[in-house]
Amino acid sequence: MRLYVNIDHVATVRQVRRTDEPDPVRAAVLVELGGAHGITVHLREDRRHIQDRDVRLLLETARVPINLELAASSEILDLACDLRPLQTTLVPEKREEVTTEGGLDLRTESNLGPLGEAIGRLKEAGIRTSLFIDPDLDSVERSKNLGADAVEFHTGEYANASTRDRGLEVERLAQAARSGRNLGLGVHAGHGLTYENIFPVAAIPEIEELNIGHSIISRAIFVGLERAVREMGTLIEKAPLMVAKPGVWLDPIGF
Repeated sequence: MRLYVNIDHVATVRQVRRTDEPDPVRAAVLVELGGAHGITVHLREDRRHIQDRDVRLLLETARVPINLELAASSEILDLACDLRPLQTTLVPEKREEVTTEGGLDLRTESNLGPLGEAIGRLKEAGIRTSLFIDPDLDSVERSKNLGADAVEFHTGEYANASTRDRGLEVERLAQAARSGRNLGLGVHAGHGLTYENIFPVAAIPEIEELNIGHSIISRAIFVGLERAVREMGTLIEKAPLMVAKPGVWLDPIGF
């Protein structure tokens, strides 16, 4: 399973003061040293954190793949097709939201045309494209029909579920992951995943990539970015074994 680390929050701290630090491009170096398989950045239309300059420099300097999250807007699509990252993930975007609140709405027919056009443009540029969706079977099938190469499941409902309901959300993710794999899609997941809740999701065998940002950057304040990435990677590696042993828990604080 691949771990992609989202470094948007490094840029968020920088943009609070509109200065030049902390630099997410420098953070990417430590993320790589920590063992991450890739780096994720979300270039939002309002440029609230990651800037065009960040994306360009990351693509020039990073030694691991870059996953560029973006909305299906013409301006951002133009930039993505020009820069040609290895992978893009199309996500919903609202100006008023603090962070992405859910997956793309693939049940509304009027949304499918613009998404299909965006996927077509990105594929013409040779870019692998994923759709950020909720883990339901209909959205998985529609993603395949739109021509996506992969899906990324929004794990926010799992992360926010009560202890009683969390098992149901894990099964929902597992069913959607199996469906995606059976349809030949790459299967990714992310949003709200932390050191405390990562095991059940990381143990789903069909999921091949996790995108995690806020929890890693938060822990990095106390232990450093390289170590925070390495600890999350260790938890992901141990997930199948730990889930297979109910009652056994690995405390990341005790590393």
